[in-house]
Amino acid sequence: MHRLLYTLGAMLMAANSGDYASSVDKWRAAYEQGLKAPSGWLSVAGLFWLHEGANRAGSGEGNEIRLPARCPKQLGIFEFHNGRATLHVNPGAPVTVNGKTLATAELKDDKDQAPDVVKTDDVSLTVIQRGKRFGIRMRDPQAETVREFKGTQWFPVNASYHVRAAWHAYEKPKMIPITNILGDTEDEPSPGYAQFTLNGKEYKLEPVIEDPGELFFLFKDATSGHETYGAGRFLKAAMPKDGAVELDFNKAYNPPCAYISFATCPLPPRQNRIDTRVEAGQKNYGAH
Repeated sequence: MHRLLYTLGAMLMAANSGDYASSVDKWRAAYEQGLKAPSGWLSVAGLFWLHEGANRAGSGEGNEIRLPARCPKQLGIFEFHNGRATLHVNPGAPVTVNGKTLATAELKDDKDQAPDVVKTDDVSLTVIQRGKRFGIRMRDPQAETVREFKGTQWFPVNASYHVRAAWHAYEKPKMIPITNILGDTEDEPSPGYAQFTLNGKEYKLEPVIEDPGELFFLFKDATSGHETYGAGRFLKAAMPKDGAVELDFNKAYNPPCAYISFATCPLPPRQNRIDTRVEAGQKNYGAH
């Protein structure tokens, strides 16, 4: 009887383990599909910093914002003054702003809201703000990075890297400096820290809030620069519940800078560098 119960228990654990691994594999597949989508990171094919005054856009030579050859040679001008960008479309150029045909439009950037989307053919342009700089981000679903994408590589799913961490909330959000690859540093609010044991040692990670209702962790570990991306990896988690937060390192993923040259990725803060090998989640990609 005891042997039967043990066997049934082992079978149940194996089934649950299989369900868990399957759920992680589905998450990874969805992540890869998101990369390849027209609005995914692989489609980011240009970043053009704006200067005061007129910034000409088009596929023709001499444009500061150089578009793919299939786009109009002279699309128009992005007039930039005191942190505000206004698009003036050349007559006859096939351009829409948020799906509407307009001759002139002041454009919202991505700082605290969804940016306005300028589109010509299947190429989209948005205004981004990074520190004191403003630029035009170009997405091209036919970009070389999309066409030559090799697929993602991952460590085998390992349930021991799915950990339940104790959550320690700050009395009020703590501002922590986050630096991006451009060298810009901005203070971001952190609601607390997760404390957990990994490979027999205790660690802490401080998240920031990137999307409402979600914790966003930036971290480096002893695999960074070897099997995994050198600048570190990202990990998202649901908001804490009952004094705990679930950290699933099997879903740790690369920042956009691992794939493209036109991203402005944030870097892990010093306190989020842990001295153990996290052999879980995504491996490195290419030479970025």
